[in-house]
Amino acid sequence: MKRGNWRSSGRDRHRHHNQSQWRSRLRSAHEEQEYSSDSASGDASSSSASSSAPELPGFYFDPEKNRYFRLLPGHNNCNPLTKEGLQKKEEEKKRSALLVEDDGPRKKAPRTGLNSALLLQKRHLGLLPPSSYSRLIHEVKVSGMQRHRLEVQSSNSTSPNTDNFHLIVADSACERVFTVNDVSHGGCKYGIMNFHGYRKGSLSVEMCDNLYFTNRKVNSVCWASVTHTDSHVLLCLVGISQTPGCVSLLPASLFSNFNPDQPGMLCSFKISTAWSCAWCLNPQADKTFSTGLSRRVIVTDAVTGRRATYLAGSDVLAQQFALRAPVLFNGCRSGEIFSIDLRQRDRGRSHSWKTSRFFQESAITSVQLLQDENYLLAADMLGKIKLWDIRVKRSVKQYEGHHNEYAYLPIHVNEPEGLLLAVGQDCYTRLWSLHDSRLLRTIPSPHPAGKDSIPNVVFSSQLGGSRGLPGLLMAVRNDLYHYSYNKDYQEGRTLEGQC
Repeated sequence: MKRGNWRSSGRDRHRHHNQSQWRSRLRSAHEEQEYSSDSASGDASSSSASSSAPELPGFYFDPEKNRYFRLLPGHNNCNPLTKEGLQKKEEEKKRSALLVEDDGPRKKAPRTGLNSALLLQKRHLGLLPPSSYSRLIHEVKVSGMQRHRLEVQSSNSTSPNTDNFHLIVADSACERVFTVNDVSHGGCKYGIMNFHGYRKGSLSVEMCDNLYFTNRKVNSVCWASVTHTDSHVLLCLVGISQTPGCVSLLPASLFSNFNPDQPGMLCSFKISTAWSCAWCLNPQADKTFSTGLSRRVIVTDAVTGRRATYLAGSDVLAQQFALRAPVLFNGCRSGEIFSIDLRQRDRGRSHSWKTSRFFQESAITSVQLLQDENYLLAADMLGKIKLWDIRVKRSVKQYEGHHNEYAYLPIHVNEPEGLLLAVGQDCYTRLWSLHDSRLLRTIPSPHPAGKDSIPNVVFSSQLGGSRGLPGLLMAVRNDLYHYSYNKDYQEGRTLEGQC
């Protein structure tokens, strides 16, 4: 035998020996699994089977069929068994189980031994300050919120809404919600929903009939106070083809059936694709708004059109103005958070106009100032939500559990109720105590998780105005839900009259 042939046959014997060992392992593991599954019964058998089955590279063990299946690469469209598909199946199974549990009448208390009766007793005995009582009673109430589906009424149309919600943004009184819906043929439509709450009834919703359609995507929305509080809506529209992006300032009356001939101040500003926008309510910068763009910030006077441009080192994805001073806080794709004092003249490349500057580990998706404007909440694309002390530029608190990898997701602060809310990329809505960062509740989505199924939420103790209902408003796909504090919630009530 030649030397080369001897080596080849040796390799063949070695390969044959390895394959025999691998088949033996697979056979013994399968026999062991059959023995363990036969020794159990019901649900316990399947759970013990899946836990005792050894993991074999390239194979998946199905506890229901009690056997191994081979996995192929995820890009093979003909193969139903991929790691991504199996993971999605498990996540959907978990969501369905949590949804059934969440719809149950009894829910887990956010803190051991905490209930409304005990809190009321402590308050009457003087053992609990009014501020602490209010915060803790809200924690109890949000842990017991019940889900109810809302029917959106319209005076001119009886057809149900079939377009998915893209954005919902409530005004300061939570009486109106500006909505942006994706339409099937491309582009989007936007309008205003009016809410009316009844203390002993339900929440009524009516969509105004004057809906506007555009073939451009809406990147960001905020309410603007031009003639009075929340008189207008500011929209950042993305440019397409030969049409550049722009920022539109629309009067809210434009979406009402009253006075259609006199909608009020209507403006459009030629500003290229903006990621974010914010309206200033400080008198020193009256009727001023900002837009965050790629590597710059533009501050515009809505009346005169005068602009000031500030250069940034990265895309500006999130913005908010302070109330006590004309100071703008910005969050960037690089993880940088910086502030701009509009009273300063210098806007050069030295960045000396940045009055405050600190960093998180990933792209900033949302910034929210607290009433004490020395503190700022920021969320990023690693799922980190941090509370910063601006004076010392240091993170003082972190809210665990949020899930994000790459999505542009906001956070919602309700300081009077002591709550922080965020919807994760996994489509779960989480509520934390703003006071001590405890996770109070995790709400599964009513729809299966997906990129086009991430819920949009609004929370208020007065949904529908001063006499409204407390609770959470959730828009997911083309459905609208109300998670109500009230256990005696009455469904099916409609709003009379027009918008």
